[in-house]
Amino acid sequence: MAALVKKPLLMKKLQAEIRQLSGEKNLIDEKDMEKLPYLTAVVKESLRLYPPAPLLVPREMTKKYSVNGYEIEGGSTAYVNAWAIARDPAIWENEDEFLPERCPGIVMAMAEMKLALANVVCKFAWDLPVGMKEEDIIDFEVLPGITMHKKNALRLLPKLVIA
Repeated sequence: MAALVKKPLLMKKLQAEIRQLSGEKNLIDEKDMEKLPYLTAVVKESLRLYPPAPLLVPREMTKKYSVNGYEIEGGSTAYVNAWAIARDPAIWENEDEFLPERCPGIVMAMAEMKLALANVVCKFAWDLPVGMKEEDIIDFEVLPGITMHKKNALRLLPKLVIA
């Protein structure tokens, strides 16, 4: 939601896709998911930039490996930094920018996340609290830990959309 509120044109594009499909029922259900490609792109791009677990499950090396000139002994524990891979400038152009159109292939809790996001975007218009400007949503800092939590809570005002 923070990335969408920060980029209102992307929010409008997503809302248009969802609201066109929801029609008079003004609700999205599981069978609608395959008809929402931009929603899929938004969720995948969100997972690329803000993975729920930035470090993957540790792996034990079964034998000696050489990675980019580094020797890793068998029996060593290796951690894969998914957050760093998803922001590697050698792989991603504008690696820190939220661009749902690039749609990377991350498969993670997709159905539930898409369904929840589709319905909150469909049913509500989202505004900033009084006195807050779009520029104030530049804070994407996270707390330390094994999962990612925003350091400062995102505060938005939902307004029910009546079709």
